[in-house]
Amino acid sequence: MNDDNLHDPQRRMVLGGMAGGVAAAGFAGAAQAQTPEEAAAGTPLAEMRDPQTAYPQPPFEEQRQEWPGLASEMTPVPDHGEESYRGSGRLAGRRALITGGDSGIGRAAAIAYAREGADVAINYLPEEEQDAKQVVALIEEAGRTAVAIPGDITDPAFCRELVERAVEELGGLDILVNNAGFQQSAASIEDISDENFDATMKTNIYAPFWITKAALPHMEAGASIIITASVVAEDPPENLFDYSQTKAANVIFAKALAKQLGSRGIRVNAVAPGPFWTPLQVVGGQPTEAIPEFGSDTVFGRPGQPVEIAPLYVLAASAESRYSTGQVFEATGG
Repeated sequence: MNDDNLHDPQRRMVLGGMAGGVAAAGFAGAAQAQTPEEAAAGTPLAEMRDPQTAYPQPPFEEQRQEWPGLASEMTPVPDHGEESYRGSGRLAGRRALITGGDSGIGRAAAIAYAREGADVAINYLPEEEQDAKQVVALIEEAGRTAVAIPGDITDPAFCRELVERAVEELGGLDILVNNAGFQQSAASIEDISDENFDATMKTNIYAPFWITKAALPHMEAGASIIITASVVAEDPPENLFDYSQTKAANVIFAKALAKQLGSRGIRVNAVAPGPFWTPLQVVGGQPTEAIPEFGSDTVFGRPGQPVEIAPLYVLAASAESRYSTGQVFEATGG
């Protein structure tokens, strides 16, 4: 699950056109054409809405869950696009693997990919099975193949197994989304245990390395690799000392690997969220006392909902961004 989280960072301008392509006609293969008015009916992403009030605003209830947390137990429950995302065939026939696909941003990407016509494999921890089952049902409801692969990506052997299973059950691999993340708030470097530091590094840096290395032999020209970075990479808050370092590494992952793989026709990009309402925040990613006002320091005065960043993952994976590689696409709320 992922992301993101910060206290008062400077933020660059949000990439324009996030909602491009979220308008319209069900997932690829929907039989009947619709007028723009019909397509927009009942779909919040397509409606003209004030971004300040389009989704829940602080204050929220003070809440805390044990790691890794469940989206279904958050108050309010995050919007991953279950009712609001409409596809238009932009990823028809693609095969995607998404880590952290049970909740948060990974779940929103999985729903969007399926409704854009892709078959999707999701990875998650066994403790997140409840959320993962919901995602599998939503992918299948869109008429696509869903593959659920629980397991711990801090284990290099499992990372290789994850890729092999995804390739075998999807019949190949065209899109890899390294999204799963580990984050724990700590007021001081002296409060970070060796165990937590190791988990942060292995989940956020080692796992994308292991998974990508295993995936590359199966990816052909036109394929896309995406990593979830964060705006904390450029302005780290004091309570996310170790996490911010890993997100800076994720940015370099995209920029350096894009140069390596350009000659093979494989694109690599990063998506950098600001504060998004996901389980990552309520399992220690933010101090419990900070949850009620989470996201209030953005221009829009609220955190983003996962569905609001899903279009960036679609864009980065689709042929529409064929000339974009080594880029960092942001959604920060200003």
